[in-house]
Amino acid sequence: MTGSPTQVPEPSATATAPPMIAMKDVQKHFGELHVLKDINLEVPRGQVVVVLGPSGSGKSTLCRTINRLEPIDSGDIRIEGKSLPAEGKDLARLRADVGMVFQSFNLFAHKTILQNVTLAPTKVRKQSKSEVNARALELLERVGIASQKDKYPAQLSGGQQQRVAIARALAMNPKIMLFDEPTSALDPEMVNEVLDVMVSLAKEGMTMLVVTHEMGFARQAADRVIFMADGAVIEDTDPDTFFDHPKTDRAKDFLGKILGH
Repeated sequence: MTGSPTQVPEPSATATAPPMIAMKDVQKHFGELHVLKDINLEVPRGQVVVVLGPSGSGKSTLCRTINRLEPIDSGDIRIEGKSLPAEGKDLARLRADVGMVFQSFNLFAHKTILQNVTLAPTKVRKQSKSEVNARALELLERVGIASQKDKYPAQLSGGQQQRVAIARALAMNPKIMLFDEPTSALDPEMVNEVLDVMVSLAKEGMTMLVVTHEMGFARQAADRVIFMADGAVIEDTDPDTFFDHPKTDRAKDFLGKILGH
């Protein structure tokens, strides 16, 4: 008597998939200054990694190498298992999949808010205008500024402009979002409105790498905290461990100054 063959469960996609971001032995110099030293870092799909550290520690440079805004001297950076292309159309395609939000909003001053959000999907993704407009309005609604769609960037507050920048990045349907000090140019009362959008993204499972000084966001939204100093990763752990039981004197000193203990 023969029974039906035993079904062997397939491994889950996340178990077999390469990390969304993988950095191996990455080195970067600016002249004599060694700004990234032997960086080894993996970020799996859906993880939120917050990068903390004092000014000049290499945080922003690390963030900018991930979509090749900064070329590296040596080492390897991969997105979903594929090495970063050097230039050309392959690099443009990669950048379409890796959204980035900067400290400065980098919006087009002569275009309306809606035009800012629809430009890249139309030009790069070659999507239809009606499809792009519908998605843009949905994203502007999500970040709380759909009513501002016909205004120009200069007519919006800094917090509103940064939320437009997030909507613009999301309009490309990226696989990864990089944030490089997204709230540092904002007035204090505008910070939370941007962080709220970022927290909601984290809860939805977006893969995120966030360079920030916002300790509350790191505690609330991060799966991991990377602490950098002098171009190197000094600690890589969960938020509770980092904030409550930092292992290195460098991290203890940093937290003492930031948290005022």
